[in-house]
Amino acid sequence: MIHEFKKIWKSYAIGLLWLMGIIWPLVGIHADGTLSFANAFTLWLYIAAASFVCLLLYVMNQSGSLKPVTTPLSAARSRVAATAGIVPTWFWILLALVLTGIFPVFTSRYAQDVAINVLIYICLGLGLNVVVGLAGMLDLGYIAFYGVGAYTYALLNIHFGMSFWLCLPIAAALAMIAGCLIGYPTLRMRGDYLAIVTLGFGEIVRLILNNWMSLTNGPNGILGVKPPSIIIPTFDGGFGFELFVLKKLHFLYYIALALAVVTIIAVRHLNYSRIGRAWESIREDETAAELMGVNTFLLKLLAYGMGALFAGLAGAFFCARMRFVSPESFTFLESAMVLSMVVLGGMGSIPGIILGAAALIVLPEVFREFELYRMLAFGMAMVVMMLFRPAGLIPAKRMGSRSEEREG
Repeated sequence: MIHEFKKIWKSYAIGLLWLMGIIWPLVGIHADGTLSFANAFTLWLYIAAASFVCLLLYVMNQSGSLKPVTTPLSAARSRVAATAGIVPTWFWILLALVLTGIFPVFTSRYAQDVAINVLIYICLGLGLNVVVGLAGMLDLGYIAFYGVGAYTYALLNIHFGMSFWLCLPIAAALAMIAGCLIGYPTLRMRGDYLAIVTLGFGEIVRLILNNWMSLTNGPNGILGVKPPSIIIPTFDGGFGFELFVLKKLHFLYYIALALAVVTIIAVRHLNYSRIGRAWESIREDETAAELMGVNTFLLKLLAYGMGALFAGLAGAFFCARMRFVSPESFTFLESAMVLSMVVLGGMGSIPGIILGAAALIVLPEVFREFELYRMLAFGMAMVVMMLFRPAGLIPAKRMGSRSEEREG
């Protein structure tokens, strides 16, 4: 036991020195381009103290010293889980809808803006979950369909004056068609080859948006896109109708919430359907699925198209909210961010992806006070979460357990 503890402390010291050597130059770089290590020692004291406390708690837990504390906590957690299991699922869904519904009433404009970002990325994460989490295809160019949806609304609204509500299904349909067109020649590949090809197609779409000046206005983007609007009855001087523009932030929040709810319901139905089970069989073993008579290519193409559809919906709303769209919003980093949400939350898990999207959008805002170090702190938090929860924050249930849950 003593030998094991010595190894732990030795590994801790080596790891701390390694981390210090890797990021030491970064802590001295300031926003104005100067290099100064005046405050670096204080920062390293905080890092060393925090890591030492974590290590000490780990060692105490391994030795059993924390049992008087952990045992009552485990018992309390079990009681809470048992109590939560008694409460029907519809109650939690209703509670979530009520809380999200009244959110704009008690929060600031900044909080509403962050919440809208979370809802947009929930739609994107759930769409990519169909491709990656259910069908098992690694897509590194998913954000291209987000761009197709955004530019569809921008072009139709600017050149033809079409409303947001009419453009929304058109954007989704065109994104799905784009997904099928891209997926048809590529989905016969597997593994890393598929990932590389999808990455290439994603960059091709971005370059087209960036260089087709006559259609997309290139890197300057498209400005002046109108926000969503509705027709309401008026009684001023007689009965009539008036166009009411939903430009206030809380109206946009409720539209984003409605899109997220629709996406959650649709993905859940796909997850529990026969198609969803076929997708999972392809994910687990594509060769075995083919031998069982599953048309793997057609189902993979369907998954790719459905994922693109949800991205198109999110893209159209993103354009309506920003009233501006440019190719800079659809880079590979955005695809990586959405993929991180799926992996972090739990591939195939709807609650996990919702939590993953919230974590990856909210955490950088929480760390904003760290200025230059916030992305470093954000990255360290990501590493810690993936070390302790490698299957995701809320791992997906296996097909058998999900079927039993559905039947129950």
